Amino acid sequence: MFLKSKAIAVALFGILATGTLQAQTKSTGLTIEKIMRDPKWIGIAPSNIFWSEDSKKVYFNWNPEGNRKDSLYAVSANGKTIQKVSSAERRALPSPFGTYNQAETRKVYEKNGDIFLLDVKTGKTTRITNTVERESSPAFTFDEREVTFLKDNNLYAWSIANGQLAQLTDFRKGRKPADATEKDPQRVWLRSQQLGLLNIVKEREADNAALKKQQKADAPSRPLDIYVDDKQVSSIILSPDERFITYSLISRPKNAKVAIVPDFVTSSGYTEDISTRTKVGDEQSTYEFFVYDTQRDSTYAVTMKEVEGIFDVPAYQLEQNKKASIAKDAADAKTKKPEMRATTLYGPFWSDNGKHAVVVARSADNKDRWILSLDPATGKLNLLDRQHDDAWINGPGISYGAGDIGWLPDNESVWFQSEESGYSHLYAVNVKTGKKRALTSGKFEVSDAKLSDDKKHFYFTANKVHPGEKHFYKMPVNGGDMVQLTIMPGAYEVELSPDEKMLAFRYSYSNKPWELYVMENKKGAKPKQVTNSLTDEFKAYNWREPEVISFKAKDGEDVYARLYQPKNAATNRPAVIFVHGAGYLQNAHKWWSSYFREYMFHNFLVDQGYTVLDIDYRGSAGYGRDVRTGIYQFMGGKDLSDHVDGAKLLVEKYNVDPKKIGIYGGSYGGFITLMAMFTQPDVFAAGAALRSVTDWAHYNHGYTSNILNTPQTDSLAYAKSSPIYYAEGLKGALLICHGMVDANVHFQDVVRLTQRLIELGKDNWELAVYPVEDHGFTEPASWTDEYKRIYKLFEENLKKK
Repeated sequence: MFLKSKAIAVALFGILATGTLQAQTKSTGLTIEKIMRDPKWIGIAPSNIFWSEDSKKVYFNWNPEGNRKDSLYAVSANGKTIQKVSSAERRALPSPFGTYNQAETRKVYEKNGDIFLLDVKTGKTTRITNTVERESSPAFTFDEREVTFLKDNNLYAWSIANGQLAQLTDFRKGRKPADATEKDPQRVWLRSQQLGLLNIVKEREADNAALKKQQKADAPSRPLDIYVDDKQVSSIILSPDERFITYSLISRPKNAKVAIVPDFVTSSGYTEDISTRTKVGDEQSTYEFFVYDTQRDSTYAVTMKEVEGIFDVPAYQLEQNKKASIAKDAADAKTKKPEMRATTLYGPFWSDNGKHAVVVARSADNKDRWILSLDPATGKLNLLDRQHDDAWINGPGISYGAGDIGWLPDNESVWFQSEESGYSHLYAVNVKTGKKRALTSGKFEVSDAKLSDDKKHFYFTANKVHPGEKHFYKMPVNGGDMVQLTIMPGAYEVELSPDEKMLAFRYSYSNKPWELYVMENKKGAKPKQVTNSLTDEFKAYNWREPEVISFKAKDGEDVYARLYQPKNAATNRPAVIFVHGAGYLQNAHKWWSSYFREYMFHNFLVDQGYTVLDIDYRGSAGYGRDVRTGIYQFMGGKDLSDHVDGAKLLVEKYNVDPKKIGIYGGSYGGFITLMAMFTQPDVFAAGAALRSVTDWAHYNHGYTSNILNTPQTDSLAYAKSSPIYYAEGLKGALLICHGMVDANVHFQDVVRLTQRLIELGKDNWELAVYPVEDHGFTEPASWTDEYKRIYKLFEENLKKK
């Protein structure tokens, strides 16, 4: 389906059927139809790698036959024997996820909603639960005599010795029955009157109180009944001494409005509504953290009110207050008592000897992350580290939750990751002295860190060699030499064997999709390729290895990009700039891209004489804090100027005609495309905006509020960053493509922009809609149609000038 702006008189949005380009293309074996078929034509890469408990086998999902679904395969640790795993063996396998005891001789895990205990040496499995309800989160108690797990939002303990089951918490929905009387003055008065007037009432009350006291004495192990109103219980954790149980209560917003996406193509024949998400700035959930002291049979809240920075006003609001100081109510603002910022606490994380606990706290505005020691007996928090960013906290090993965190072997030092230096690195802080030290440093990022079983070394991934290469490293636990274990340029997804003697990993290069390898865990070891997944048809084409280049942006920042060039360096040739999505994502790298269809399309474009540039613009991953936060309060600022600078580079260095440059991308890439076409019309002659955000005030809260704050507190940032405000600047040819059941960037985004373009009288744009597609397309027919239209757009507007 297709919308041409010249046909605005047509009912609804003027959607018209239209033909697609019957282009004459150079015969190279590649066609858009071929590229956009079901990816099975390429070959299905292995995935979901895990080791057997005895380190003798590697299991992985694979599909060399091109069946409808992947199957489970196994290969020996030396990589020599591959076999498909039978259904019976697959069902009998323990889950690759779970928790070990300290000696790693036993493992508890959840599988299909039940809990199992595995003897690692013998392989014997004991089924702990077999219920209709789901049990989850199994763990050993500190003394390893019991296994704890969650069921119906309560904590249970199962005795390994005798199978006895004990309920450790009793969380109940609603309010404690006495609460209504105690808080209602009229009921309090009536109760007092009854007790004062009638002896029988007084005697029965005394009897009931005595009975409850006796019942408590007869059942001293019964947990305290904790009423949680309509809140949700989460993160229930038992302390090593089994005295304290920590938990969180989540209050869901009652007035938040959830956006609805209509689904038109359904099996029922009726339009059905899909409930999706709220919009940025709407009311969010709030979190409270509690300690249940089983010894005192009481609960109490852990508060952040004494923690440094908890009352700080974000820098952008201070700036706004400063500008508003001339307002008549400025005096009132100065005397207003600061409010404690909303936070979420994660953990606690207990030391291996059970003596120390730390929690991670995140502010709701995501501008602060605290690491704090916790005294569960008092609920007191002590600050160990505060990470603050006027923009927002994120980065490898940090992310949006607790992040990666653990204990060093001294049981007094906690390791974690921080962007304090500008790049995400490993740090350690002593919980007794508060002394902090960096374990890694440099202009590169560390990710996926974990300690060896003996806690003498760290293993992690880092892009130290080049921002576009990821290698696997081993390093002493207190820092020191980083030993690079992998050598082939590209990227690795590594799984250590349980005995830590072998590595199993997925590896890929820029023009070679992911394959499975095994290798000894030592420097200089030779990797052995296990799988060969590619089809003969895919291998028949000479897929290009794009050159990873860098250039200087106008503000002096290094910007990395992938460059695809035709062999014949003709002058004044056309070029296309591709904009990756997700914002915080890296694509100018040396491994197989998640944008594999676009990669193949770029090869096709080069065959047709185009130069293609794929830029890791400001906001992309892999380059540290300043690049990540370079888009704060202005999306469409530096991220767009990086593309303008890229266009300039193409003209000055790669023989590209300045009047023949196009741009395209999906999601965030679609947003940048719109900003480019609306605000830089003399730079880009044509653009294809796919599933694009047109107004950030209509996107989700979790992503958008980090970068632009909220519409009601930072409206200028939203106006500066939203394409719909700039639509009058459109000059070149614009193609907009969007799925109608997009639950991420809603179809409403392009409907509103469509109306704006109609009202502006623009006639050089088109809209293609895809009735059955969500944000990520799944149907080959949709991919094919979309990319035929993109190619037609470029052919008609970049080659015919």
